[in-house]
Amino acid sequence: MTTQRRSYESGHKPKCLVIVDDSAEWDRAVYYASRWAIRVGGGVVMLRVIETEDQNQQWLGVADIMRAEAEEAANEALDRAAGRANGIAAITPERVIREGDPTEQVLDVIDKDEDISILVLAANPGAEGPGPIITTMAKIMGEFPIPVTIVPGGLTDEEIDSLS
Repeated sequence: MTTQRRSYESGHKPKCLVIVDDSAEWDRAVYYASRWAIRVGGGVVMLRVIETEDQNQQWLGVADIMRAEAEEAANEALDRAAGRANGIAAITPERVIREGDPTEQVLDVIDKDEDISILVLAANPGAEGPGPIITTMAKIMGEFPIPVTIVPGGLTDEEIDSLS
């Protein structure tokens, strides 16, 4: 990844990237990112990744139906998240839907948008661990192209307000 960040140059504005998934804690990341956007005068990019599995060609019709259903669910999730961000910060976040491996898609979105300057994730507060995205990202964190903020999933709105 060689794209130079331009977030704070003239004609640009900083953006944070938030992953909107099926976890219970996605709201904590959206809340923090929205508050961050207010504070720095930036924007929010919301990413939903549809994970694809190898499709058997004889089941192509079924795969197309499943893909359409997954895209519809992705749009519904992004609608909820965008509504939440708008309610918090009166912003309209950018929405991105990608298909494939989540880590690869996160890196590609960052690479293609030179204004993304931070990735905001929320960690599961439960004993089962922080969640699959954070666990996977931790393996490549030392070579990650931008800073990553991990919001504890158990924080309340008021606690996040005091931090952002």
